[in-house]
Amino acid sequence: MPGKWEPIMTDIHSYDPRAGHRLRHDPLNAIVAPRPIGWISSVSPAGVCNLAPYSFFNVFNYAPPVIGFSSEGWKDTVENVTRTGEFVWSLVTESLAEKMNRTSARVSSDVDEFDFAGLTRRAAHRVRPMLVAESPVNFECKLTQVLQLAAVDGSPIDSWLVLGEVVMIHIDVALVSNGIYDTVAGAPVLRGGGPSDYFRVSEETLFKMDRPPGADRIERRY
Repeated sequence: MPGKWEPIMTDIHSYDPRAGHRLRHDPLNAIVAPRPIGWISSVSPAGVCNLAPYSFFNVFNYAPPVIGFSSEGWKDTVENVTRTGEFVWSLVTESLAEKMNRTSARVSSDVDEFDFAGLTRRAAHRVRPMLVAESPVNFECKLTQVLQLAAVDGSPIDSWLVLGEVVMIHIDVALVSNGIYDTVAGAPVLRGGGPSDYFRVSEETLFKMDRPPGADRIERRY
């Protein structure tokens, strides 16, 4: 009858998330994986630098380019970005993985994670938050929206989606070949589902697939 839920097959593990997954570890973020890491730099109104990684992160629009990250709880990064209207995203590479992990530590709001992790600040062109000098790719962003997530019944969730327009992009020229950015050469670190699971990109895992006829690809230039 309408509204009644029953498992369709006995060899499929089905569950209502509100009732619990009945597994050793919640599979949600292991299924939606691997994910790019939102390594977000912000600055407090008092001028204290903050740098924190977010595994719920992605790009959402081409032109203008919009990226976003979601924070479980109102953390220092969300507070800083909301109050100043600016943030920077930096690419986490394999060589920076340990330092990125260090910036995930719970420290007081007066601690500068650049110093805490042994990273070098580089001034941005259009925003106050600092670039990670060791990272080969940095996006300077202006805040466009902060959205509190909600459940299907409309009740608020203590998670916040932060979206920003990318107003300046910096790329190490070593990662550009014949006018094309080389994803593999960038050696991005991707987040998995387990407490310590990360993935890498390689030529061995690359495969190509052409779009079907009629699915025209629009080249966007900006």
